[in-house]
Amino acid sequence: MTAHPAAAAAHPERARPAPNGLTGVGVVVAGPGGRVLLGLAHDGRWELPGGKVDPGESFEEAAVRELAEETSLRADAAAVRIVAVLMDGVTDGVRGVTRVTAAAVLEGATGTPRVTEPHKIVRWEWFGADDVPGDLFVPSASVLRAWRPELDLPDAPAHCYPTAR
Repeated sequence: MTAHPAAAAAHPERARPAPNGLTGVGVVVAGPGGRVLLGLAHDGRWELPGGKVDPGESFEEAAVRELAEETSLRADAAAVRIVAVLMDGVTDGVRGVTRVTAAAVLEGATGTPRVTEPHKIVRWEWFGADDVPGDLFVPSASVLRAWRPELDLPDAPAHCYPTAR
């Protein structure tokens, strides 16, 4: 939506609205025995594979693309199950931004996880459901909680909208 020319001249900052939201996907790769794949980030927090959804892309397509880009694991978008949509907010120091994250679950990825983005992730590691580390990236904690609400995880404030199962 573009502002009326007179309004744009009087308020150039309104000519094109600033983005006020981020849309992403967090991918729970469920391995044998209920294990889950987490990556150790350089800041010491653990996170799920995932990232931003590209324009025109479905959550499922973004999940398999991000998984391949970050871990080299391969999967079919049809195998991805979206269990919830989560909404929280982040602050960039200037303004708040709404973050919408799809909680994606995938059983059956092929390959061996490897670090493909060493500037982001130190290593990928499989954890049992009861051994998930407490120091988690907030959206990853929210996605894990949407997947398995009974897990003992740190508080990750987010609005959770479960999908029909």
